[in-house]
Amino acid sequence: MRLIWIAIAAAAAMLAGPASGQQWPARSVKLIVPYPAGGNVDSAARIVADKLQEKLGQPFIIENKAGAGGMIAGEAFAKSAPDGYTLFVGANGPVLFATEINKREAYNWKKDFLPISTISMTPLVLEVHPSVQATTFKEFIELAKREPGKLTMASPGPGTTNHLLSELMQSSLDLQWVTAHYRGNAPAINDLLGGQVQFAFDQLTVSLQHIKAGLFRALAVTSPHRLKSLPDVPTFTELGYKDFDGQTFTGLFAPAGTPAPVVDKLHETLVAILKDPGVIDKFEKLGGESTPMTSDEFKAYLAREDAKWIPVVRKANIKAD
Repeated sequence: MRLIWIAIAAAAAMLAGPASGQQWPARSVKLIVPYPAGGNVDSAARIVADKLQEKLGQPFIIENKAGAGGMIAGEAFAKSAPDGYTLFVGANGPVLFATEINKREAYNWKKDFLPISTISMTPLVLEVHPSVQATTFKEFIELAKREPGKLTMASPGPGTTNHLLSELMQSSLDLQWVTAHYRGNAPAINDLLGGQVQFAFDQLTVSLQHIKAGLFRALAVTSPHRLKSLPDVPTFTELGYKDFDGQTFTGLFAPAGTPAPVVDKLHETLVAILKDPGVIDKFEKLGGESTPMTSDEFKAYLAREDAKWIPVVRKANIKAD
């Protein structure tokens, strides 16, 4: 009888999930990504997933769950069990803005998400089609003031960091241009390449190849320092516009309530991965930067971004399509 009870207790412990970092992971782990395959968030998730699998000895499986600006994925993640076997690779839109833009409180990152660490930061670049008569940011501003409403900005969608930066700049500098919303970066950049629109604020991941080929002219970047890949392009901060420093973050989250030993093991492993020279090089080639943080640093960063951008969303009355 005693052996039977021991067996039952052992089975119950296994079903209850991991109680410590030593026991986790005992099976495959799912990483929910709120965008289709191929973008910068998905690429970051796959870099990390491969290395987590290598270091922890279990499969880390990507599940792309696009839709509603990332809110479909965010809602599914928020409802998942806090056992360390469902994680979320989120970005600005799905984590901070999606529920505000969709006007539906499906989740709240402050109570439903447990931030583990940032993974990478990808700056935006203000780029113009070569036909635009501006070679500097100053000339761009002068052109926009001289001909209000004539320029058209290519946006990958309402509520993206790209779109919010555009709205903030118009409001702060008393400018006016047309915003053309597309369903993602690819069609937006295709129209910019064709000259149907005049400029964009875009992730360097997408645009670096076109800038280097002379198909776009880069005027400024949102990173806090000049980029190795574009050393001659100034930052907005250098130009005196420190408020225009928005970047696209990717970060790793566990559901709120995940056991501390699991979170600690996950954080320790992730930080080691992000400091690996090979991983750093992969992010640089994508136009981003490997950026590990502590959980508290990540929470503080999210709170600052929330306080900065949610008022922009509300002032511009940005709503989902």
